[in-house]
Amino acid sequence: MDENWTPTLEDTPFTRIGDEEGVRRLVEHFYDAMSEHEPALARLHSCDADGRVDRSSRDHFALFLCFWLGGPKDYLTVRGHPRLRMRHGHLPVDVGMRDAWLRSMERAMDACEVRGGLRRHLGKRFAEVADFLRNVPD
Repeated sequence: MDENWTPTLEDTPFTRIGDEEGVRRLVEHFYDAMSEHEPALARLHSCDADGRVDRSSRDHFALFLCFWLGGPKDYLTVRGHPRLRMRHGHLPVDVGMRDAWLRSMERAMDACEVRGGLRRHLGKRFAEVADFLRNVPD
């Protein structure tokens, strides 16, 4: 992995992670990690009978991540503007939930062997967004 990589219009995080297939793989590992290690966070999502985050949530997040990482803009057509704070406003997002979300994503990036400059870039961006979504005071 290129330790000094930074995104460009031609070399986006979407392409670095492996296009849609790579994003979907990351999302599967993310929600599997959440379901296994962060049950309180998983319960904020729609879950199947086994308590695992359901297919619909996984597909919506994959569609969003493809767009957010610089891939196809299908999310905008299907769901409209992300409006992340509005879409998450009904959920209690405190420091603990933020950290649980980030731990799940760290596990997913580990499982997908995301390394180097891409790992640094994604880690920073995910942390910024996770903190932005906090809506419960410390």
